[in-house]
Order: sequence, then structure tokens, then C-alpha cells
Amino acid sequence: MSENPRRLGIVGAGKVGTTIARAAIAAGYDVAMSGSGSAARIALTVDILAPGAGATTTAEVVRHADVIVLAVPAHRFRGLPRDLFTGKVLIDAMNYWEPIDGDDAELAAAPGGTSVIVQAFFPSARVVKSLNQLGYHEFEESRKPHGAPDRVGIAAAGDDRNAVARVLRLIDDLRFDPVDAGPLSAGMALGPDGPAFGAAFTAQELSGHLRTDQRIA
Repeated sequence: MSENPRRLGIVGAGKVGTTIARAAIAAGYDVAMSGSGSAARIALTVDILAPGAGATTTAEVVRHADVIVLAVPAHRFRGLPRDLFTGKVLIDAMNYWEPIDGDDAELAAAPGGTSVIVQAFFPSARVVKSLNQLGYHEFEESRKPHGAPDRVGIAAAGDDRNAVARVLRLIDDLRFDPVDAGPLSAGMALGPDGPAFGAAFTAQELSGHLRTDQRIA
């Protein structure tokens, strides 16, 4: 529906989704969000945790923006239509956690990381792995203005270079230093057990960890 770069869609109205929504709204984005069930079901949650965002259906979120954040529990993405995100930049902000997502052999053993599985499931989307390396508390507390010497870096990995460029601009708008991690398979380093996961590195430190991980691979 929109070519406006200041529109963002978020599928998932949990702690991660609402934290990203608050940061995007603060950056001047027009944010639409959906969750499980009807828009009315999440309206109060969105109003309290992401004031300024619009609570709507997933179909409307997709119509609202060209860049969509997928922030649902990892075991739930397969419940969405495979062609839902056709042509969209789809930011995979999910992390696979067995205690939450159950024993999922495909996700647990994915040799190129879980985002490669997400891309295969949504073949017409432009999947970029990002916004998953920090917990929601760390994400909220680490945002700093452009040019701050200790600004935290957030990486984006994807095979579609234009899609990655759009996500890098979003990361900067959200008040982090953007780092290009390379192809989608490199997103494995951003998830659990990866060298970039769970720590607030500067962009230089983060880039170093990603280069080391690629040499090991």
C-alpha cells in the first residue's frame, strides 16, 4: 500500500514487538501492529505498551508498510500464509527457544540458521535477520543518539542487498549503529549461541565478532 519509508508494520504484539514499536514511534514512524486474534483483542495492550501505534489485523499491517517486523514466537510463523509478505522486506526478529517453541527439529538443526528456514517458508518475501540480538530490556536501554561514541551496534543479514540497506536505515533511525552482517546465513551469529547475541557491543566490536565467526565457519 505504501512507499513511505516512515511506515513500519509489526506482526507480534508481545514484549519484543511493542518495544520495537515504541522506538519506531519515537523516531517518527507510523506503526501498525497485529497479534494473535482480532485487533480488538490487542488494542488495550498496544494502547498501553506502544501508545501511538495502531492495533489492526495482520492483513492490514501488510498493506500498511513495505517493511514488516516478524516478532512472534518462532513456532508460530508457519501458521501464516506463505504468500502473505510477497514483495515485502520482512525483518525476522524471532529467536528459536526450545522451552518456549518446543522441540522443532527443522529450526534446531538449520545449518544456515533459522532465517533461512523463514525465507524458504515465505519465498516471495525479502527476509532480513535483525532486531533479535538484544533482549527487549537491553534494546530499550541501549538506544543512543547518532554520533554517540559508545552507541550500540545492531546487525542485519540478508541475501537481498537492497532489503538489507533499508533495514540498516531503520536501525539507525531506532538509535543504533547499523552493521551489515552479510548474507542471510550469517544471521546465525545474531541468534542464541552466536557471538553477537545478548551483548551490547559497539558497531566496531560487533563487526569484529561477526568477522571472527565467519572465519570459524
